[in-house]
Amino acid sequence: MSEVLESYAQGSWFTPADEGMPLADANTGETVARISKNGPDVAAMIEYAREVGGPAVRSLTFHQRANILKEVAKHLMGYKDEFYALSHRTGANKRDTMVDVDGGFGTLFSFSSKGRRELPNSTVILDGPLEQLSKGGTFVAQHVYTSRPGVAVQINAFNFPVWGMLEKLAPAFLAGLPSIVKPAGQTSYLTVAVVKRMVESGLMPEGSIQLLVGSHRGLLDNLGPQDIVGFTGSAATGALLRNHPNVVSGGVQLNVEADSLNCSILGPDVKAEDPEFDLYVKQVVAEMTVKAGQKCTAIRRVIVPSSMADAVTGALKDRLSKVVVGAADNPDARMGALVSLDQREEVRKAVKALRTSSELVFGDPDTVEVVGADDESGAFMSPVLLRAAPGAKEPHDIEAFGPVSTVITYETVSEAVELAARGQGSLVGSLVTNDEDVAREVVLGTAPWHGRILVLNRDDAKESTGHGSPLPVLVHGGPGRAGGGEEMGGVRGVKHHMQRTAVQGSPDMLTAITGQWTTGSRRSVDDVHPFRKDLTQLRIGDTIESAERAVTRADIDHFAEFTGDTFYAHTDEEAAAANPLFGGIVAHGYLVVSLAAGLFVDPAPGPVLANFGVDHLRFLTPVKEDAVIKVTLTAKQITPRTNAEYGEVRWDAVVTDQDGEAVATYDVLTLVAKGEE
Repeated sequence: MSEVLESYAQGSWFTPADEGMPLADANTGETVARISKNGPDVAAMIEYAREVGGPAVRSLTFHQRANILKEVAKHLMGYKDEFYALSHRTGANKRDTMVDVDGGFGTLFSFSSKGRRELPNSTVILDGPLEQLSKGGTFVAQHVYTSRPGVAVQINAFNFPVWGMLEKLAPAFLAGLPSIVKPAGQTSYLTVAVVKRMVESGLMPEGSIQLLVGSHRGLLDNLGPQDIVGFTGSAATGALLRNHPNVVSGGVQLNVEADSLNCSILGPDVKAEDPEFDLYVKQVVAEMTVKAGQKCTAIRRVIVPSSMADAVTGALKDRLSKVVVGAADNPDARMGALVSLDQREEVRKAVKALRTSSELVFGDPDTVEVVGADDESGAFMSPVLLRAAPGAKEPHDIEAFGPVSTVITYETVSEAVELAARGQGSLVGSLVTNDEDVAREVVLGTAPWHGRILVLNRDDAKESTGHGSPLPVLVHGGPGRAGGGEEMGGVRGVKHHMQRTAVQGSPDMLTAITGQWTTGSRRSVDDVHPFRKDLTQLRIGDTIESAERAVTRADIDHFAEFTGDTFYAHTDEEAAAANPLFGGIVAHGYLVVSLAAGLFVDPAPGPVLANFGVDHLRFLTPVKEDAVIKVTLTAKQITPRTNAEYGEVRWDAVVTDQDGEAVATYDVLTLVAKGEE
């Protein structure tokens, strides 16, 4: 007898006492594993996540968390063969498995990179600029993101047992939340295998990941206002979760990614001889057959101009006829099995409902020729293409979660937009066109109904990742029927798991709270130039107040001649005087910044290794000839790099004139050696 799948709870593996129910190989019907509805103590798992996992993750900086994600991804890559073999048993062929397994690893790498490049090496994220709340500058505010003392619960679908877990785990972990993973039963054996490798690596902090196999009964009953639930599945189940008392009135944050009647529109400009026509046909067939159409991003509605319907239908039929259906590990098979016989039956029922208003133009939902497997034991199905009658409602209401698409026709671009919207909210839509006016009209018209829109043409096709590929750096979600949620989106996904708070107080208090120097707070000036201090010596607020320097007419003339910037405000006295903004010859803004650098830079070799940029540069007041400037430079933010012998220092720079008025403000970015502890 196959073994019963274990859960991972409270730091150990839990084995159910009963034999459980069999999980069948999608290709052969053989039992892969058994699954029990009797799992560990859910309330205890949640408490363990809050009391053990949460503090362990929150004690790490964003950079430390990001590095763990990278190391976990590298560790998992060493077991790809093991995961691929199990993935094949779910019905996924090599191409499908790459999307799931490799896509999951890639998501970890992407979030790791985002965390190290775009988040500070601390535990607080500043959101937006400082808000001045008083004339005197003693009362200010800063929006900040902080970690929640809760748990991220993910309830996943069967179609992506690896990627579906990791794309939720990565942003939650970066945000400081421990995760409880609840995989869908049918493919949970693959999720279990991945989690086991993660746990044995010892890389994840204790309690930061737990695995609940079987029923999720009682999960939401024990959650509260600091907890987040990420659900992927049917709209019907999503609605049930939304009506749970702890979601309705208990403050539990619920993110739903539900089924979606995604569409792809062929622009009215595209003819059969255009490259966009072939791109469109290839894309539709790919989305019908990858994962046997079991993708929440697959193309369900093929929206084409009436004049092109016959050509598109014919080309799709021709290409679909070349699709070989077979066992996932058979090299000749292009499309594998559905995940189970039950799922195939659900798709057949949906096709039957669609056929009340649509004609079957390719495939037979009840029979299919299969290579390398028995079509009776395996959950195989032919790709099915339908063509809707004018005014058909069913294609906009019924989703067949398998290799099924329906061709729908339109007369005008505005009608195409209207048809797209009849899906009542989708994860993704695509438009294939080479007409920029069509692109603008369609995208702006359909954007309110979509989480992501791909515009495909001959220019971007070679590098396009395709209609159905969610990317870690882009938001994955959609309005309305698609659930109204958002996942991934790079740092947006991290912030989605955190709490944004407006903190009000004095500049000194905000500096202490945020760890970043706040305008108006204390500065520290001593005999040591801040550029002579390494990261072990430098402190937030360390400041240099420079000597003064006159900006002469000779300086301005030389800079104009040397750079070629002979704008009239710097070279033509009469024209400059006539402009009320200048009132005479003024210095170039970049001359002022260049002279300022000469006032604060320490020229000798030392801890400051390089200047790598300037942010937020603003020229506030024109600097006229013979004005006298000086610079105040303050260490604003210190970010040690965990994988290098240096870190980044952000300096607040203010250039003032002889009247004490600020003429330029900006941030100077430097790389500074760490030094010895």
